[in-house]
Amino acid sequence: MTGFGKQNMAVLVLREADDITTVLRQALDTAPAEERPGLERAMALTAEAGAVPDAELRGRWALRRMASAGYEGPPRAVAAVKALRTAERSLSLLQAVNLSKDAEAVALDGQNAQGTQDAQGDRPAEPDAS
Repeated sequence: MTGFGKQNMAVLVLREADDITTVLRQALDTAPAEERPGLERAMALTAEAGAVPDAELRGRWALRRMASAGYEGPPRAVAAVKALRTAERSLSLLQAVNLSKDAEAVALDGQNAQGTQDAQGDRPAEPDAS
């Protein structure tokens, strides 16, 4: 029976944040004072980017690939999986389904973050304590 064995993900997440941080740290060690704030900001951004989980990176990638195939619906729909497989012909059905799950998690996180911002924006102002 074929097709039910362990399949590797077709999307490989490459992380170079550690290498970039090393280069930035070396540059920071020899940088003049006027360049230091920019290099420090670059190091902070690199650390932030390096902390993003692989599943989130795969989900973002899957959402972009779905969009490139013209798909705008929910990430876990059959049409979403089809759009992924259209955009990336080498994906197996299982891989596309797993990527659509990652994409759904990213989309839900984005909706939850937006909902939190909306709720905070609707909150009445605190009364002045004076």
